[in-house]
Amino acid sequence: MSRERAEADLAAKGFLDHVIRLEALTATVQEAADALGVEPGAIAKTLSFLVGDEPVLILAEGSAKIDNHKFKEQFHTKAKMIHPDEVEQYVGHAPGGVCPFGVKEGVKVYLDESLKAYDTVYPAAGDDHSAVKLTIPELEQVSGFTSWVDVCKEQ
Repeated sequence: MSRERAEADLAAKGFLDHVIRLEALTATVQEAADALGVEPGAIAKTLSFLVGDEPVLILAEGSAKIDNHKFKEQFHTKAKMIHPDEVEQYVGHAPGGVCPFGVKEGVKVYLDESLKAYDTVYPAAGDDHSAVKLTIPELEQVSGFTSWVDVCKEQ
C-alpha cells in the first residue's frame, strides 16, 4: 500500500517514469547504493522525527548524520527519531521505504543542505526495492518540501 501511495503521488506530479524498481533490497543506504551503482552519498535518505507531536521528514545525503545542536536550533527541540515500529503509523511508509512521496496529511518534509553536493539523488519510492532518480530541482518540485534546512554534521 505504501508503494502504491508513493507511486500515485509521483504519477500525479508527472514523475512516475523516474521510479526505478529493483530486485535487490534497498532498505539501507549501502544496499540502495550497491543496487543502483552509485556512491552512498547520492542516496537521499529520509529520516523520521517527532517535533512535538508532529511527524517531520528530513531528506539528507546518504552518509550524513544529524547534528543535534543544529537540529535544536532549527526546530527548537531535541532531535527525537520516531521509533521504527511507529514510523508507518505517523508517516504512511514503513522503514526501508520512507520517502516524501504519498505521505500522510500534515507530515512536513525538509531537505537538508547536504543533498546539494549531488546533482542527482535517489530517495526511496515507498518500499525497500525502489528508488526515484531525481535532480535537486526535480526533488524540490516533487517532494512538497517546506524548506531547506542545515541540520547535519559537516562531512
